[in-house]
Amino acid sequence: MRHTVQTDRNTLTETAIAEAEPGVLADGAVRLAVESFAVTSNNITYAVAGDRFGYWNFFPAPEGGDWGVVPMWGHARVSASNHPDIAEGERVYGYLPMGEGLDVVPGKVSAHGFTDMAVHRQPMSPIYNQYSRLSADPEHDPAREAERMIFGPLFKTGFLIERFFRSENWFGAEAMVLTSASSKTALGLASVAKDRSPDVKRIGLTSPGNVDFVRDTGLYDSVMSYDEVTGLPQVPSVSVDFAGNAGLLRQIHERLQDALKYSCLVGATHVEARGGGEAGDMPGPQPTLFFAPDHAVKAIKEVGPVAFGQEIATSWRQFLSDAEGTVEVEKRQGIAAARDTYLEMLGGKVDPAKGVVIEF
Repeated sequence: MRHTVQTDRNTLTETAIAEAEPGVLADGAVRLAVESFAVTSNNITYAVAGDRFGYWNFFPAPEGGDWGVVPMWGHARVSASNHPDIAEGERVYGYLPMGEGLDVVPGKVSAHGFTDMAVHRQPMSPIYNQYSRLSADPEHDPAREAERMIFGPLFKTGFLIERFFRSENWFGAEAMVLTSASSKTALGLASVAKDRSPDVKRIGLTSPGNVDFVRDTGLYDSVMSYDEVTGLPQVPSVSVDFAGNAGLLRQIHERLQDALKYSCLVGATHVEARGGGEAGDMPGPQPTLFFAPDHAVKAIKEVGPVAFGQEIATSWRQFLSDAEGTVEVEKRQGIAAARDTYLEMLGGKVDPAKGVVIEF
């Protein structure tokens, strides 16, 4: 039997552990046994924005209706294969359900990876359908698998945000204001900006209890608590809102006024205020949603997959150095732990200095 955590798409707080028989493996298909995945704020964004961006469509719950399965990033082992080019026992990294297993239909198979060609996944971004074969994956480090699951997808979003701003000459900004500065995506963005755009000052906004943690990362030029927004320097700036808190975003706009050159929306870590940037008329630019998969596809078309992969790998190694010691990896076991950790993350009860990995 295979177990999966299902979530009520309307409340997000109602969950159930479902049990199902995997059934007969289809011709050309591969069965993946999930080994591990991380539970981060990124997964909460998938749940919050699931209907808007189709995240619920990747791993539909068998019962359908209002229930769905939150996607995770992690490692899996091929437990059975009906594909001639993929062997049982091989390990992969990619998009997985919050559960114990998944059947995929590999296509575009290369030494480095494959794409799941399952019909129901084709309308979504191809970025989410790609699986890396660890035996030939340049990003894979057996000693840093936990860090890759915890930081990897979030880091890539940060990498793409910096790449976008740099391609636009930062819209003339001298500073970048990041909300939820303790979040792993914000840390990734701060690291890449520090390395590739050092002249742009990085200002981190966070809750009062996280100020010391954020400051100790050394990734920001200055760190302020949310109740200090009125003290933001009024210099040409861009903002990157990871919080999804409409009230906070309004405060930033009202403080910076015309000095705010671009307002970027990413994710929603403050679930209780998930109005995103839809805060009505505000001074400054219209808040614009940043959808990382579209930017990734655009970047790959511009420079090619090899060059793009090399760019990411270089910044990833720098980030691992920057983030060394900032997050403690906590490993938990089993499907019930996955559900409990998801609910803790949804409720904002996970210490930002901790990265949680679920193992099976």
